[in-house]
Amino acid sequence: MTVSICVIALNEGAVLERLFRDITNQDYPHEKIEVVLVDSNSNDNTVELMENFKNSKHGFSGVKIVSNNRGNQASSWNEALKVATGDIIIRIDAHASIPEQFVSKNVCHIKEGEDITGGGRPNIVSQPSPWKLTLLAAEESLFGSSIASYRRQVNEKEYQDSMFHAAYRREVFAKVGGFNENLGRTEDNEIHYRIRRAGYKLCCCPDIISYQMTRNTLRDMIKQKYGNGKWIGLTLGICKGCLSYFHFVPFLFVMAILGSAVFSAFGINIFLILLVCLYGLFNLVNTISCFITREIQPHFLLLPVLFPILHIVYGVGTIVGLIKLPFWKKNLDGSAERQIEEVKKAIIKNTVK
Repeated sequence: MTVSICVIALNEGAVLERLFRDITNQDYPHEKIEVVLVDSNSNDNTVELMENFKNSKHGFSGVKIVSNNRGNQASSWNEALKVATGDIIIRIDAHASIPEQFVSKNVCHIKEGEDITGGGRPNIVSQPSPWKLTLLAAEESLFGSSIASYRRQVNEKEYQDSMFHAAYRREVFAKVGGFNENLGRTEDNEIHYRIRRAGYKLCCCPDIISYQMTRNTLRDMIKQKYGNGKWIGLTLGICKGCLSYFHFVPFLFVMAILGSAVFSAFGINIFLILLVCLYGLFNLVNTISCFITREIQPHFLLLPVLFPILHIVYGVGTIVGLIKLPFWKKNLDGSAERQIEEVKKAIIKNTVK
């Protein structure tokens, strides 16, 4: 089976060389792999690195470089899908790292009958430092991030609602089309929702693993969490079925803070006391867990502060998204639906007989 590895990048010059080495080191026959690279209007050396990779002697069946200036991840993934010709299409983030058997193991499971495969996707840091490892601990904690099991290495085969760095049979996109370009951070949730409704299953395999680089600064992590929360709020107006109740826990936390503060202003403090005690207990348990399960860093003492910062920022983002929702939705046109269909047509047209 032929494979298309698709990567999109916006100003990712600092990380692409590492990912290109990972791709070059894949043990699957290189003559059966094409690499599709999408530049999302970068202004650093991203395109130069892509060109260097294309011109290197790697033995792949081809390396395609595509430009996209429509401004979000969904549109860049769609541009990749439009030119991909592989029997299997694999999406890999620019901030990722993949072991040398990543492609071959995905192909193996798809040959066994699965339609979409992938595995656990733990976070890692580049050039570790005590502070970076503390941010990593906050990101990987169930309390600080997501309960989704694909964010960690899985121990047994299971079917999930969504996955990162997944491999798809070509026919999946021929049936459901491309990504919804109206969406920012939640394009994965939405297309996986359509994929599941079309009858396909997303198989998370214990022998497949990839890694995602976590944000290296608190500022970048706050920006990420705020954006994630905002798009949860906006997505509610387009595809509420692709969201779970857990996506709204930070929103409820912020609303609980505001509600209990209002009661306290009128001299009723019981709700604020209960909230502080309950949240403080979870905060303490998860902080202690990080000390027990990880190599201890002195900065771990800041985790009780980091956790509420990340939760509040995410929740505030969701509130902003919900406030903007009616105005944002009013300005949507039919271009996203057209792009979804264009991808479907391109996938069918480019299918190698």
